[in-house]
Amino acid sequence: MQRRTPRIAEEIEDEFGTVTRYRRHPNGRGLVATDASVDPTAFIAPTVYIESGARVGRSVRIASGSWVDREAVVGPHAEIGAAVHVGAAAVVGEGARVGSHTKIGARASIGAGARVAADQKIDDDAVLPQQSAFGAAA
Repeated sequence: MQRRTPRIAEEIEDEFGTVTRYRRHPNGRGLVATDASVDPTAFIAPTVYIESGARVGRSVRIASGSWVDREAVVGPHAEIGAAVHVGAAAVVGEGARVGSHTKIGARASIGAGARVAADQKIDDDAVLPQQSAFGAAA
């Protein structure tokens, strides 16, 4: 007889009193808002938060302590380092690499294949072209 593990959701209330429900992603155990979309092949480390409306593509890797904000998009095969904040409605293109401790501003766009070094700040609404390097990334 196979035993089923109950589905457990976690609820977190923000400073405005809004409650968001999260579930653990099966690949890495990171917290994913119930209305976010994360591909099953993506690795989401246990201390990662994926917020409401965010989308995370195929074979993405997101390291510990990172936060993908509301409505943000992380394209297929992208890699997000540790303690990165992907701002609200920001887009990280396919195959892009973002170094640890980087802050990506709201609505910013990181092109496909772009490289962002660790400890960088990408301004709100900034656009990094495809295959570009930002900071000491190369």
